[in-house]
Amino acid sequence: MAVIADREGAYAPPVREENYLTWDHSIKSWLFTQDHKRIAILYLISITVFFLLGGIFAMLFRIELLTPAGDVFEADRYNKFFTLHGVIMIFFFLIPSVPATLGNFLVPIMVGARDLAFPKINLASWWVFNVAGVFALLVLVTGGVDTGWTFYSPLSTSYANTSVFLAVTAAFAAGFSSILTGINFIVTVHKMRAPGLTWFRLPLFIWANYATGVVIMLGTPVVAITLFLIAVERLWGVGIFDPALGGDSVLFQHMFWFYSHPAVYIMILPGFGVISEIIPCFSRNRIFGYPFIAFSTLSIAILGFFVWGHHMFVSGQSFYTGMVFSFLTMFIAAPTAVKIMNWTFTLHGGNVIMTTPMLYAIGFIGLFTIGGVTGLFLAAMGLDVPLHDTYFVVAHFHFTMVGGMAMAFFAGIHFWWPKMIGKMYPEFMGKFACIIIFTGFNLTFMPQFIVGWLGMPRRYHAYPEEWQVLNVMSTAGASILGFGFLACIACLIWSAFWGKPAKQNPWGAKGLEWEVCTSPPHPHNFTSIPVVTEEAYSYTGEEVLDID
Repeated sequence: MAVIADREGAYAPPVREENYLTWDHSIKSWLFTQDHKRIAILYLISITVFFLLGGIFAMLFRIELLTPAGDVFEADRYNKFFTLHGVIMIFFFLIPSVPATLGNFLVPIMVGARDLAFPKINLASWWVFNVAGVFALLVLVTGGVDTGWTFYSPLSTSYANTSVFLAVTAAFAAGFSSILTGINFIVTVHKMRAPGLTWFRLPLFIWANYATGVVIMLGTPVVAITLFLIAVERLWGVGIFDPALGGDSVLFQHMFWFYSHPAVYIMILPGFGVISEIIPCFSRNRIFGYPFIAFSTLSIAILGFFVWGHHMFVSGQSFYTGMVFSFLTMFIAAPTAVKIMNWTFTLHGGNVIMTTPMLYAIGFIGLFTIGGVTGLFLAAMGLDVPLHDTYFVVAHFHFTMVGGMAMAFFAGIHFWWPKMIGKMYPEFMGKFACIIIFTGFNLTFMPQFIVGWLGMPRRYHAYPEEWQVLNVMSTAGASILGFGFLACIACLIWSAFWGKPAKQNPWGAKGLEWEVCTSPPHPHNFTSIPVVTEEAYSYTGEEVLDID
């Protein structure tokens, strides 16, 4: 894909503490590094901690739901568990997972730069993220929060006697961390691409993270203002959202979902980029319809700002407004379907190699497709009204975000792990964990489609006895799913210490990160600025795996 060439006047990053070709391994050098690769690994550690914490809360309320009667935790404590699960998983795992880890690590390398445009801002984003995490942890030790992750008013502004202010502050700070990352991605892609790397030679992973950066920049300030207004109303009693104070609670929903539905695409667009790298690599085939995938990525980012009202079909908005939002929600499924079709045709025309990343990628396609199709049920007003706030919505969301985003995240981590860490993991253990995760996920959330269709409302800790079998299946699946995640994490940690050294391009993949950089890359990525001479994904079918 590229040759290395010295260019007079080529971009030279600011001098950092790290030596040009070797690393300083002191703790201080890690905590104050400005190298994008180290910051990505720091993010990976932080996000993994929050992922495990969110999973613990999920298991706690699934244990409650083993029996119909609310006999393990009282309703108030149950509310706090599912709220903290949602807040942690959404703001501290799903939203930052791929952009903050894989995006931070790969965007500069994939565009031929030696770092992101603003290394200090990149480091600041990690510190802000961890400050937000400290506020989230303080919520745990100060009584929890019971409003749900959406912080709906007037519950969050007047009636909740829990740590709403700390939870809102945590989400507020996490949003600013995302903004700093989005700025870096946009400027880096615009200003620091290597010679020859035109827009339509960019890897689709770059298109996905660029579009994500645009959504972050346009949407996150809105939710930041919304959360700030909650704090103002709660602290000083200013009537903004609470009707008792002269406010409008529906206004809160409009402001919140104007960001929070595009936030779905902040979560999933980077995952699309991951899958678009893995499918052609292990199909040994050029990606089918590259321009369509690139433009569909941008169209999803744009259209995502016009569909927030489908969360509010039962909030009192007019029937005609609901019709418009219903149509737009179904319309946005088209560019998503384009991606599924293109990945499928890429697989069909290639020589598929079933490695661990490929197994995760295929699992992603299956689970995300189910999540997308069931989303059309909720886009239709006639179905959404009876299904609103039932476990059908919970199952749909988790198939889309966890079945989609988490599978894509683990696919990407396994794909680029040899490049990030310089070690190989055992393929058998990687595939074993993937199969366990896929099995546990389906056993957890398929029964929730059924119980939701039967009318079981979400966020209730007690339910009629006739739904117990489905809830037992769901809790059993959650146990299997948790074991699969732990097996995956254990496999990767083991490989980081005792795995075999990775070669420069163990997968026979295309791209600057594989064809030019060592495993792992040295501090400044390239000894000279690369010059791109080929189209993206120029697979010939003759590439071979270079693993022992």
